[in-house]
Formats: sequence, C-alpha cells, structure tokens
Amino acid sequence: MRNNLKKYYPVFVLPTSVAFFIAFVFPFLAGIVLSFTKFTTVTNAKWVGLDNYIKAFSNADFLNALWFTVKFTVVSVITINVIAFALALLLTRSIKGTNHFRTVFFMPNLIGGIVLGYIWLLIINGVLQFFGVTVTYDASYGFWGLVSLTNWQLIGYMMIIYIAGIQNIPTDLIDAAKVDGAGFWGILRHVIIPMVMPSVTICLFLTITNSFKLFDANLALTDGAPGRETTMLALDIYKTFYARTGWQGVGQAKAVIFFILLAVIALVQLAFTRKKEVEA
Repeated sequence: MRNNLKKYYPVFVLPTSVAFFIAFVFPFLAGIVLSFTKFTTVTNAKWVGLDNYIKAFSNADFLNALWFTVKFTVVSVITINVIAFALALLLTRSIKGTNHFRTVFFMPNLIGGIVLGYIWLLIINGVLQFFGVTVTYDASYGFWGLVSLTNWQLIGYMMIIYIAGIQNIPTDLIDAAKVDGAGFWGILRHVIIPMVMPSVTICLFLTITNSFKLFDANLALTDGAPGRETTMLALDIYKTFYARTGWQGVGQAKAVIFFILLAVIALVQLAFTRKKEVEA
C-alpha cells in the first residue's frame, strides 16, 4: 500500500501544485518584483529601485492607516476573544437551548463583509440620527463601528473553537481540582485556560489576521471617511493602486510591506502561544 502511494503521489499532487504555483506563487513573486518598478501595466514596468518604498513610508495616509489598523486590531482581538471565551464557558454548561444559542451566535459569520458593512451602516446611522450625526461624522464613530461590526461577525466563530477546546478537557481533571478545594476561578486559571491553549492559538491567529486584512467592511461602513481617518491598510493600498495615477508601484510596495508586517506578527504570535501549549 505504501509503495503504491509513493508511486502515484506525484500524479495526485501535480495538478494542485501547478494550480498553487499559477494562482499564488507566480503572482506573489511578480508582485514583489513590480514593487521595485513604476508601471501602469506589467508590460511597461520601469525599474526604480527603492523609490516606491520611500514614497510609501513618507506617505502620511499610509502611516495613518497603519496606526489606525494597529489600534483597531488590538481592541478587536481582545474584545472578540474575551467575549467568545466567556460565551463558550457559558454554553458548555447544562443550560437549556445551548445548541440554539450556538447557532444564533455563529450565523453572522456566514454574512459577507460588504453586506455586513451596509447592515451596520444602517444600524449605526439609525441610532446616531437622534444626535444629528452619522458614522462618518467623527473618526471615533467609525472606529467603534468597525470594532462592533467585527465583533458581531467573528465572536460566534471563535466561540465554536473555544467550545471544542473546553469540551475536550478530561472531566477527571476538573473533578480532581474540585476535590482539592479549587473554586471556579482556580479551575479556570489552572485547568481550563492551560488546556484550551491550542484553541487560544487558533483564535488569536484568526482574529489578528482577519482584523489586519479587513477591507470589504471598511469600504462599506466608512470608506475611510471622514477624510481618510478611518482608512485601514488594505483599503489604503486599494486606493493607492487604483485611485492615484502613476502610483501603482507604490501601491504594490505597500502591499509587500503589509504582507511582511502581517507575517511577522502572526509568526511571533504562533511561536509565543505554541510555547504556552508545550508548557501546559
């Protein structure tokens, strides 16, 4: 059986490998090369070296978008994971209708970002109209609107992952902790949290990457208004590439910077939380 698998392995892997190279590897490498050029199409690219990266880092809009994205990600990651974990703890107890609540909390994750953005735009503006303002009146309204939207979309998804982790904890450990006199907080700190660290690793990774890459909801809810104060990195890259003539290379450079930044943060987070898993 193993010999047959080794024999036919290339046959099954080749189509997927070719598709992966054509759809991801080649465009990715081409994008890196284009970030060092000035171009309007790939056929008229002219090498400019680091000029695009210098323009990107000296662009105030890009730096503002970076700072706004970092603030948004920190707040969103904390709120999403804390609330999702609390709901998971609640819905793993013997409460009537837990399956119904799990379904209801998970459903927002099935809605696309553009649709979700317009739904929350109607909701937030409907509330703010009593105060004579809109979500784009002040950057703080847009910030908390995006945080609320992202929480509503992702909490249910993270909750399901935390529920799976909690349900995999051996009941013997919890019973032994109770026999030793541990209360709820003692069990939570010394048993439940260490045992669900694999779920924490997954949820942190997903929330960090999704928050940093947020584009469609940002476009639908605020489109960066007022001014460009609520523009996140993905939307800033899009507007640089498509809305400014001759800045395609700068937009590509911003995309490469964005990828490197996100990859470094995600890898550091994975290394840190996986270490905690080993310790647990």
